[in-house]
Amino acid sequence: MTSGGQKQHVVCLSCGAVNRVPAEGRLTKGKCGACAASLATDTPVDIDAKTLDRLMARDEGAFLLDVWAPWCGPCRMMAPAYAEAAKHFEGDLRFLKVDSDAHPKAAARLQVRGIPALFLIDNGRIADQHAGAMTTPALINWLQNSAALTPTPSS
Repeated sequence: MTSGGQKQHVVCLSCGAVNRVPAEGRLTKGKCGACAASLATDTPVDIDAKTLDRLMARDEGAFLLDVWAPWCGPCRMMAPAYAEAAKHFEGDLRFLKVDSDAHPKAAARLQVRGIPALFLIDNGRIADQHAGAMTTPALINWLQNSAALTPTPSS
């Protein structure tokens, strides 16, 4: 993630507007300049393929994307763990979900071969990914150990 006194662009999940926010700040302090919605979430947010495309093209922050389907047993089993992890990282990492049945183009863009599929995306690029369901502790541990979320020392 970007560090220092820099600004980064963050896409509002409510209206799609691109907002400039301090790169080192928590998103809980940020509100969208267009619709006044909070830029942070403490629960997973369902998005569509169009929103994912906008995030990949314009968002410079990090977010976790769960590609799932309503008929998928492991996806449904992991949903509470995903929601719990979202509360743990609230303000630091947005947790998003995309239904692969409703938005097959989104799953195809990410080359999803099986679900649930988790993608840690930072600055529009896939920084890490995981296939299969995870428990809350495993999910938190995976994210805390991800190089994409570990701040780099400033020079």
